[in-house]
Amino acid sequence: MSQELPDDLSLAFDLDLEAPPIYYNKADYIQTASGNKVSRNSVLCGSQNISLVGNSVVKPGVVLRGDLQLLKIGKFVIIGDGCVLRPSYKKYKGNIAFFPMSIGDYVTIGPKSIVCAAQIGSCVDIGENCVISKRCILKDNSIILPGTILPPDTIVPPLTAFGGVPGRYLGDMPESQPFVQKEHAKTEYKRFLPLAKGGGGATPTASTPKAKTPKSPSSAQLSP
Repeated sequence: MSQELPDDLSLAFDLDLEAPPIYYNKADYIQTASGNKVSRNSVLCGSQNISLVGNSVVKPGVVLRGDLQLLKIGKFVIIGDGCVLRPSYKKYKGNIAFFPMSIGDYVTIGPKSIVCAAQIGSCVDIGENCVISKRCILKDNSIILPGTILPPDTIVPPLTAFGGVPGRYLGDMPESQPFVQKEHAKTEYKRFLPLAKGGGGATPTASTPKAKTPKSPSSAQLSP
């Protein structure tokens, strides 16, 4: 029998598909021919090893560690402010071997999350202030609640929700989750618009719902 989903899960996945636009200064972003919008205040280490399929957003303060191994990121992936994406690794006889990281399509990663997963499927939602530890695998259509810390080697099955410290199974997601997450990711991309010339448009706003958030993960959690 599936565990009943807690109230905070239903709130976390109450997505507003008609949210107002978020405006940004065009000079602060690089837009590629494939539609990627990459903040000039992000850090792409080893950019030759970073593949962005298209229509993705990399927010300010994001660090992508392509210098360690390949990072393959699908379409309509939203990487929130201050996130760190770092390939997972394993120690062999005193040496550290890093593995490629693969992220599917329609994935949203909340601000200040640290992601060291081996693989993230499509239509996955990772909340803010999460730590996805080394060699974790997040299957398609899964959701990770804000503030979750997944231990190393955790496998999150499809259509499930994980949360807590340490992260644990909370329940199953409805079969409509892939559709909802796909629309959510596309909406987040489409509502992220450049300011009109002359400064028109609304004041920039955050792309994630307001919520009480735990402390940001410490830098120690990044060390091998």
